[in-house]
Amino acid sequence: MTLLTLYGTSACHLCDAALAELSPLQASGVQVREQDITESDELMQRYQLRIPVLRREDTGAELDYPFDLNRLLDWLRDVLVEEG
Repeated sequence: MTLLTLYGTSACHLCDAALAELSPLQASGVQVREQDITESDELMQRYQLRIPVLRREDTGAELDYPFDLNRLLDWLRDVLVEEG
């Protein structure tokens, strides 16, 4: 199972768009956890100007928005092939 964290804020329309791009992957067993960066000073400093940002919890790799389904599939190709 692949766990991704989507860093953003509750009032971020781009974060909503990023989440929509992820929905087809969730049907394939990819889990997405949303993290509101306003809950942490450290996260605010790290991601404030970059959100939404998607992070792979298995490798720590990060993908900045904008991304589409094809780019997501390329970014996750190694785990999607392993999981079949």
